[in-house]
Amino acid sequence: MGIKITKKQQRILDFISDFTDKNGISPTYREIAAGLELKSVASVAEHIDNLVALGALKKADDGSARTLEVVDISYPETTSLFKSRLYIATEEEKEVLKKAAKILGLEGVLNE
Repeated sequence: MGIKITKKQQRILDFISDFTDKNGISPTYREIAAGLELKSVASVAEHIDNLVALGALKKADDGSARTLEVVDISYPETTSLFKSRLYIATEEEKEVLKKAAKILGLEGVLNE
């Protein structure tokens, strides 16, 4: 079972990925709204937050601008493996798994 992304969320991910490839930095929320002809920056922010929670997008914890990073979620079995292992792991193993998940951009998925 994979992560379910809406069409609009997929458009946002594609826009961020293309923008980052072309410019070397990620777009601002306003640039995303303008690029996708969306009226509300607040709705972009909501979609971004949901994509982060799903593990499809990473952003800096410190609130820095232009830190959006698309995460490859094409391997849902990886997140399933993390979740199942985390469930039976010792406290020490949980810490290692959480660090690995953060490196892979999967920490949002593990918090479900």
